[in-house]
Amino acid sequence: VIRAILRIVCTLSGRVLVGYKRYYETTSKQSAMSEVKFSKAEKAEIVDKVKTYFREEMDREIGNFDAEFLIDFFATEVGAYFYNRGVYDAQALLSKNIEHLSDSIFELEKPTSFSK
Repeated sequence: VIRAILRIVCTLSGRVLVGYKRYYETTSKQSAMSEVKFSKAEKAEIVDKVKTYFREEMDREIGNFDAEFLIDFFATEVGAYFYNRGVYDAQALLSKNIEHLSDSIFELEKPTSFSK
């Protein structure tokens, strides 16, 4: 029974990862990534961080419009790189957890005289 469960888990995990890879390769990256929308409070906090960075690190004052423009530029032009990195990290974590689950199932196996 344990071996059957393990085979099912391994088969399903392989299918999930292969299926996800096929889906990701056949779907355009823009349609796979939803548009990032921030609440007004989040946007205000991000704008403040950008303005603070320019003031403290670059010794330059910028206004809200320039900070928002810069944020929109990075979200549009560079955001997909950060998004993809998050997807890769999530996939690696999922693979690690599935491997851990497989090991846990093997630990449930009882010793028998039957050799594999």
